[in-house]
Amino acid sequence: MRIAILTDIHANREAFEACLAHAGRMAERYAFLGDLVGYGADPEWVVDTVMRHVDRGALAVLGNHDTAVAHGPRQQMQPKARRVIEWTRASMRADQLAFLAALPLTQEEGDCLFVHANAWAPDQWGYVEGALEAGRSLRAAGRRYTFCGHMHDPILYHMATHVRTTQMGVVGEFVPVPGSPIPLMPQRRWLAIPGSVGQPRDGNPAACYALFDDETRELVYHRVPYDHESAAAKIRAAGLPDELAARLASGT
Repeated sequence: MRIAILTDIHANREAFEACLAHAGRMAERYAFLGDLVGYGADPEWVVDTVMRHVDRGALAVLGNHDTAVAHGPRQQMQPKARRVIEWTRASMRADQLAFLAALPLTQEEGDCLFVHANAWAPDQWGYVEGALEAGRSLRAAGRRYTFCGHMHDPILYHMATHVRTTQMGVVGEFVPVPGSPIPLMPQRRWLAIPGSVGQPRDGNPAACYALFDDETRELVYHRVPYDHESAAAKIRAAGLPDELAARLASGT
């Protein structure tokens, strides 16, 4: 089965629509790895769309922005972040907030773990910033394949497993080439970060998602251009911080 893995949508309808349209030609199922809301100006539409997909069998997990919107911003949040959370929270219906609040931190299916931030402490929102954190997450996951978001740059980590000793080796990493299938060899554990649908930060404004085939064990990263100018205009019209609009064009 081919599973489209989308994360960090951040209420960006234009980017999300573009990725769904692109994935719709190939995917048989969807997995949403959190941060459906925050930053963007279309939280209601995004959450409603994810809710419909979940009703049809999609997976979804909780992100840190989702829990902040569902339960209210934390006291230590920066003023700009608090402003976006409060605006988003006020924009949403009670059933949408309840949906976000009920999302699980992780989902497991077969040899796959789906989580927003990491596998070692999903509720603490620590970042997988490099090989050290990737190794920690891979060891904690207990699954062959881990898919997570939180980091907005697409990257793939892998770790060799030694069957006779049950030990795991050094973590390797590489930046995938969009559109190129990657064979996920069974003698390794894999941690895939697809990058952000709604707010990429690797210098490329095109939306990110990944497609995993659990039968062929192939993973393909995709970049999808979208109308970021319209998404930015909505952010400005909503009175949200201008920097959130400007970064859509730069992908930073």
